[in-house]
Amino acid sequence: MLPDAIELIVVTPERQLLRETVLEVTIPGLNGELGVLPGHAPLMTELGIGELTYRTATSNRPTPLSVIRGFAEVLPDRVTVLAETAERAEEIDVSRAEAALARAEKRLASNDTNIDWDRAAVALQRAVIRIQIVRKYRGAPVATP
Repeated sequence: MLPDAIELIVVTPERQLLRETVLEVTIPGLNGELGVLPGHAPLMTELGIGELTYRTATSNRPTPLSVIRGFAEVLPDRVTVLAETAERAEEIDVSRAEAALARAEKRLASNDTNIDWDRAAVALQRAVIRIQIVRKYRGAPVATP
């Protein structure tokens, strides 16, 4: 018999962000989104930069987390996410994310040959996903460059 729910655990090097019983989870994999329901086949996947969402029995809307790189282990009754960083929508500092976006765009537009292009591109992706989550779930006004 398949389980009715999944235990979702989200951990970063700094803290355990979440441990909750959920009905479904969507994970930002390195090569696209992965939807997980109770009874999912076991797997390991590398995380990309994106939005992890989950839904509980008491919520009508999905709850988002900003997730930056890491790994996820999926078992029939549990999903464990080990992320470099993860934040709830309400924890995201919009001003800081917008400043990071501006810095990353400036670096990528530069002709400086000493720039670490991969690092700048990751910083850009990270800022964009944080701003998108705030815009989508908190309805906060976000300045456009």
